Amino acid sequence: MTDTQPPSTMSPAKPGVLSLAIREKAALFAAYMPFVKGGGLFIPTSKPFKMGEEVFMLLTLLDDPHKLKIVGKVIWITPQAVNNKPQGIGIQFSDRDGGVEAKKRIETILGAALKSSRATHTI
Repeated sequence: MTDTQPPSTMSPAKPGVLSLAIREKAALFAAYMPFVKGGGLFIPTSKPFKMGEEVFMLLTLLDDPHKLKIVGKVIWITPQAVNNKPQGIGIQFSDRDGGVEAKKRIETILGAALKSSRATHTI
């Protein structure tokens, strides 16, 4: 008898796919991570992810019917809710594949709120 890995572990990793709709400016403020190079979002999820894992996001902002398609990577994991911070992952936007567009769109929506000291899901 020989030890072999099942075929599913031999195939190349496919990026995780997340669909996220942020309907309120306050929720966007709480999720956005302007301190991350290229911008990023905290996404509440109980789905398991690994650091560095590539993620594909379909993001709907406020009432805009246009979905942003963004590729990013996991740079933050909150494995369980702690100190009023929800369980989830932090995604750093790619500098291509929709990341630049998403950062600009989010920062336009948030405007002066970016300078606020209100608590967020991350810091």
